[in-house]
Amino acid sequence: MPRPFHLAFPVHDLAAARDFYGRVLGCAEGRSSARWIDFDLFGHQIVAHLSDTAQPAASNPVDGHDVPVPHFGVVLDMADWQTLAERVRAAGIGFGIEPHVRFRGRPGEQATMFFRDPSGNALEFKAFASDDMIFATGAPQ
Repeated sequence: MPRPFHLAFPVHDLAAARDFYGRVLGCAEGRSSARWIDFDLFGHQIVAHLSDTAQPAASNPVDGHDVPVPHFGVVLDMADWQTLAERVRAAGIGFGIEPHVRFRGRPGEQATMFFRDPSGNALEFKAFASDDMIFATGAPQ
């Protein structure tokens, strides 16, 4: 079983990050200080660090969409992905890329969605009908 990953990322406002990751995404909060907060993102440790110098993401074309780079997220099972999509929509968070299926009928077919946190960090959450497709080759670049 893979071990959890750790990711630290910049935010402009810790209170807004606490609300977004805690209330909207449902992440349990771990340790924190005046400059950072640990969150449990589906079993992975992410850390929001207060920063005044964070830059907005660029984008890269993928399957007809402008995908923000960098971005991070988690591969969920389909039921959790659908629940998260509903939760984000109910919170009034706008999608940069609406929930949809990418690469339909091709290797790597996946449900995906993109949205941003209050500091502009891009998040992608995806799900596959079969985990065998996660690292399938042959998907277009």
